[in-house]
Amino acid sequence: MKMARTIGTVTLSRAHPGLQGAQLRCVEVIESIDQLDTQPLGGEMIVAWDLCGSGTNDLVALAEGPEAAQPFRPDVKPLDASIVALLDEVDLG
Repeated sequence: MKMARTIGTVTLSRAHPGLQGAQLRCVEVIESIDQLDTQPLGGEMIVAWDLCGSGTNDLVALAEGPEAAQPFRPDVKPLDASIVALLDEVDLG
């Protein structure tokens, strides 16, 4: 699981039937804790299925790979990334 920040929304005119009703967000992965308060990050942008109702600039937990589609089993969803949690606070002390 990775930490990321939402930076936008994706709108689809046509999609796989498994994505009907999906909320898709653009997120930037936070590579280092030093980047936590940096905006914009300027890093890799990923499109992720939003399971949590995130908004722009929210800090989120991101699941990637096969784990991103796990909550939908036995249904098959063509996902590679899912927002699985909204992060209110990060405390490393």
